[in-house]
Amino acid sequence: MRLPPHILVVNGVKVRRPVFLLGAPHSGAALLARALKRSPGFHMTMGRASVAHVLYAFARKPSIARTSGAVRVLRDALAESWQVLPGSCGECAAPCREAGGVTGAGPCVATGDIVRFGEGGPDLIYSTPVLLQAFPDARFVQLVRDGRDVAADMLADPDCLAWFRPAMLSGGTEFPNAFLGVSKDEHLEHWKEMPAAGKCALRWRSAVRLSAELRRSLPAGQLLTLRYEDLVRAPAQAAATLAEHLETRVPKVALYGHEAGAGAWRSRLRPQDVELVERVARKELTRLGYLTS
Repeated sequence: MRLPPHILVVNGVKVRRPVFLLGAPHSGAALLARALKRSPGFHMTMGRASVAHVLYAFARKPSIARTSGAVRVLRDALAESWQVLPGSCGECAAPCREAGGVTGAGPCVATGDIVRFGEGGPDLIYSTPVLLQAFPDARFVQLVRDGRDVAADMLADPDCLAWFRPAMLSGGTEFPNAFLGVSKDEHLEHWKEMPAAGKCALRWRSAVRLSAELRRSLPAGQLLTLRYEDLVRAPAQAAATLAEHLETRVPKVALYGHEAGAGAWRSRLRPQDVELVERVARKELTRLGYLTS
C-alpha cells in the first residue's frame, strides 16, 4: 500500500519524478549514471554512504524494509545525498566524482541548475518497493546484462567479493535473501560451500527475477528496461530511448568506448566458472537469449 504523496524539498527544489537506476552489480547502472550526471538539470548521485548504509541494511534484513519507518529512512538518506554543500562531493565515491568531473571537494553541480534528482548507486533494485512508496512518481531504468559478463566483473571487484565472506552473514542476516540470491534458510550451507563464481551467478539470477517482477507490475511510462549490450553497441539509439523515457537530453558521448565489456567473459572466466554460472542461472540466461537451450 502506497503512502499519501510526500513533498520532499532539497536545495530549495521539489523532488519530482526522481530517477533510479536498477540492476545486478556491473550491469551498466554506473554507465547510465555517468551519462545522466551530464544531462541538463540533473543531479545524479552514485552510492553516497548515507544511501548505501540504508540499502545494505534492507538487503541483509528484508524485514526492515517492510516496517512503517522504512520509507522515511530511505527518503531522508536520499535527501542527505542530494544536498549540495561546499564539501559534499568530497564524500562521494571515486566513480561519482570522476563522472562529475570533480577535481577538488566540489560541488559538481550548481543548485540553481537542478530540476531533477536521481540515484545510480549499486543495489537499488533490492529496495524498489520502498522507493515506490517514497516516490510514487519515480521513473525507473533497469539494466540487464549477460550474467557471465556480470560474474566476470564481480570476480574482479573486491567490494562485490566482500559480501561473500562468512563474516558478512553475521548480525542476523535474514532468509530468504534476494541480495545473496539464497531463497531458503536451508540452502545457506550449500551457499557457503559454493565457489565465488556460483555466488555471483546467484546474485545475478536474483536481480534478474526482481527485474521481471517489476516489468509485470509497473506501467511502461514508469519503467524502462535496457540491455547493457545495446548501450555499448548502439549508444546513440540507447541514449535516444532513454531521453524519450525521462523527457530530458542524454549526452550519448558518455556511453561510447565500452564495447569490450560485452562478451568479454569468454576470455575472462575459467572454463569451470563458465560451467558453474551457466548451470546456476541457465533458466534466466536462456529466457533472456544469452544462452541457447
